[in-house]
Amino acid sequence: MAASFYSNAIHVDFDSVLAMDEPGMVLMFQALVASGLQGFLGCSTVVYEEALVEFFVNGRVRDGLVVSSVDGVLVEISEELFAATFELPVDGLGDLSEMPKDVVFDARSIVSLSGEPISLSGRKNQMKFEFRLLCDIVAKAISVKAGSFNAITVEKFSLMTAVVCRIKMNWAKFLFSVLKKMVTSGSKQAKGFAIQISLLLATFPSLELGESSEFPASKVLTKKTVHRFVSINDREGAEEVTGAAKKKAVSKKRPAADVEAAVPKKKRTVKKKSVSSISSLELVEVAEEAIPIQQVAEPSADDVDVIIQQVLDETRAADAPADTAQPAVAEEKHWFDLPYDDLVKQWEAERPVVTASDTDEDLTTVDVNSYFLSDPISGTIKQFKNRSPIHDNTGHSPVQYISYIDWDSGTWGSTS
Repeated sequence: MAASFYSNAIHVDFDSVLAMDEPGMVLMFQALVASGLQGFLGCSTVVYEEALVEFFVNGRVRDGLVVSSVDGVLVEISEELFAATFELPVDGLGDLSEMPKDVVFDARSIVSLSGEPISLSGRKNQMKFEFRLLCDIVAKAISVKAGSFNAITVEKFSLMTAVVCRIKMNWAKFLFSVLKKMVTSGSKQAKGFAIQISLLLATFPSLELGESSEFPASKVLTKKTVHRFVSINDREGAEEVTGAAKKKAVSKKRPAADVEAAVPKKKRTVKKKSVSSISSLELVEVAEEAIPIQQVAEPSADDVDVIIQQVLDETRAADAPADTAQPAVAEEKHWFDLPYDDLVKQWEAERPVVTASDTDEDLTTVDVNSYFLSDPISGTIKQFKNRSPIHDNTGHSPVQYISYIDWDSGTWGSTS
């Protein structure tokens, strides 16, 4: 179980790697020494597995201290003890969020294999070999993150920027905060620092640690393991280039067989035998009928006139009254709108017939073609014959009369 605490760990033998004949690698390891991480990454490889397991089981954070108990002995680790044990710098940036953005931008071009700024969401194969190795060191030995180590993250690259660009970091504060996350219940922080915690436990004289375990040599960076790392990455890079070239060489054209299969030779319709059964479908071939192309002659000027006339006739018929077959009802004219002759005829037709009365008065024979009117001037009653008078407001008639009879005097006369 203790092996899981250092399964992804990396330790550095600085004496070996600084003697390499790889200038790029040597410069990278020199940057690690200059940053103050040599005592933390290059300490003696001692691992006490049983004490390590018990430390993480009982570990917790209390009052800013990492507290645990190993073999019944209380262990308290402070940030000062942590910094003194590994000779870590205590001045500088304590949080990666304080990293200058312009420095991060410059570092993206410094570590790039092509010279172009790398993508912070890409893979580490964008970088030169020495910086790919540095990416593994900060991921496995400093931030101790589980997961893919080929992906670049903002945190990883910020740590790399601090080393490459010689940014002054408070490594004691940063690394001790990682240790506190390791012993915090419910934290997603992966557990590590196996060698460093073993050395811290050895500083407590009352604690019996027993025999130490051998740290795997394959996890220690030496001249030999670094060369192996370079050769593996070089081979993987060549395979990626070859694979990309092969993909470009493959023709994008579809094979002839696929083209023939894609072109339908016959159209088919589906005849459904049963509504409930979709699987029992019968394919019936249907022959395509050729539809001749019909040519339409352009209309002449005479045809256009005929069409316009038809449209006008249809419009008039639509606007006409719906019931045209019914005879029109003659409107009754008023008497003052009638001609003079018609008015006379109407009055004659409406004139009452005078008959003998039952009184004792003498009957007088009266011409049926006469009219009796009172003269407004003399006050006498006169009978007018042949013509009907029409009086105005003065009592005088504007028409001529043939004759009249004065009933008061019994004489005939004429007037106009």
